[in-house]
Amino acid sequence: MTIFTAHELYSAIEEKEDFLLLDVRNEEDHKRFSIEGPNEVMMMNIPYFDFIEEPEEMVAQVPDDKPVRVVCAKVGSSEFVANLLEGLGRENVSHLDGGIISWGNLLVSKRINSESDDYEVWQFNRPGKASCSYGLVFEKEMFLFDPSRNVDYYLQFAESRGAIITHIFETHLQADYISGSPKIVEMTGAVLVAHDGDYSEALHKYHSVTDGEEINFSTEKGPAVSCVHTPGHTPGSMTYLIGEKYMISGDTVFIVSIGRPDLGKMVVEWAQMLYDTLHRRISVMPDDLIVLPGHYTDWEAEADSEYRIMNDFATVKKMNEDIYSIAKIDDFVTYIQGNMRNQPEIYGQIRQVNFGKLTPCENEQNTMDLGKNECAASKHGGIENA
Repeated sequence: MTIFTAHELYSAIEEKEDFLLLDVRNEEDHKRFSIEGPNEVMMMNIPYFDFIEEPEEMVAQVPDDKPVRVVCAKVGSSEFVANLLEGLGRENVSHLDGGIISWGNLLVSKRINSESDDYEVWQFNRPGKASCSYGLVFEKEMFLFDPSRNVDYYLQFAESRGAIITHIFETHLQADYISGSPKIVEMTGAVLVAHDGDYSEALHKYHSVTDGEEINFSTEKGPAVSCVHTPGHTPGSMTYLIGEKYMISGDTVFIVSIGRPDLGKMVVEWAQMLYDTLHRRISVMPDDLIVLPGHYTDWEAEADSEYRIMNDFATVKKMNEDIYSIAKIDDFVTYIQGNMRNQPEIYGQIRQVNFGKLTPCENEQNTMDLGKNECAASKHGGIENA
């Protein structure tokens, strides 16, 4: 029986391979969270139990003109269906190692800056969550920004670059995914950098970052990280500027839209903070900064030719002109209120985990952490989409 990894699945999607993705989870789970990538995938959802009850009828529904990759919640169901397909004469059938959880935790690394630079900027794209974390490597040190739970990946990546992780920067207290920062700190002794506006209740030890602070590598030759307090998405949201070239914007600035300020259930107060941040702190930043956001919603609109989620700030402002051009604070609050959506109930529990106040088991964390983010103020940006 042939298996494929989540990384091999992503590569197949990126390279536009022609195959059928057969999801054998139940219809509700499939609708809530399905596999998506930078290119279209032919997909079918036929629940596992249908294959048990009517095996020949269900197999007959599966096209036989292309390879079939089977996905389930864990591993057993997809392996059963793959074996059934092969037993009934189908060829070129495989199933996903680790199930949908392995896709949910997948990280894909892409270098952002030129190889001629004396430091490295890396984007770690998590397609299952449509989120991005970042690494900054200089000589034998690595700074990490907004890491997810796939701790082993970051540690192995740092080792592959001949570096150790010395600082971890949180742009804000995450609500849509469980942070890997506490575990990495525990394993490496790295310094966790975060703002009191979000982390004052956290049980983790952290360095309380201040607006305007600059954090450097051990040697002064490395690029400086400038820390800018940009409240709105959350009261403690931070934007980190690397060497005056890159803006790690967390959930404040997206390539399409901006971060929603209603997750704390203080819509007017946080929207007013975000308006002030956008006008006094964000819009005044240089147009040639490369925006490196915490999330994305649309590969086609937000990724470059190498499937990196990035763009220059001038283009970002132009793409979101209907948001950035709102001149009055009351109109901005109205815009936010018009774009409000119910936040997933699980977000409250995830915050407690990231505070260190809730410690679910590994399986529970996998379930909590699965599913795309809903952090943008509007799905596609612009008042016309309200």
